Amino acid sequence: MANLYILDTDHLSLFQNKDPIVTQRISQENPENIALTVITLQEQMKGWLKEINKYNSQPFNSNNKLVWAYKGLADEIEFFKSIRLLTFDDRAYKIYQLLVIQKLKRIGTMDLRIASIAKSVNGIVVTRNRQDFQNVPNLVLEDWTIS
Repeated sequence: MANLYILDTDHLSLFQNKDPIVTQRISQENPENIALTVITLQEQMKGWLKEINKYNSQPFNSNNKLVWAYKGLADEIEFFKSIRLLTFDDRAYKIYQLLVIQKLKRIGTMDLRIASIAKSVNGIVVTRNRQDFQNVPNLVLEDWTIS
């Protein structure tokens, strides 16, 4: 069975900004084996909505920043339509609850949810953030910024 690689938000940003090492590594995989989580979608949408809200109050002084922000939001939505999206389902939620009870150190809520989804599908989290994710028991990690 093929591995399922789950990009965290940081690796998604590197890919979208055309980081050569990350882009090359992703291109070597079958697209069906690359996924994102709904948690990453939430983080990306939150970022674009923050930009839109920042420029909403200054429609005539934004140097088309409002147009830029809406385009970014639309582009992000289109991108997420093209990639496998993993949900935070009942199985992931149960794993999340067990991890919360363990009071793991140094891992934020969103990263813990990404880890829970990854564990629920036996996926590999692709991240530079080993410092936090390594605290999750039996979570497999890879960093594609290292060639």
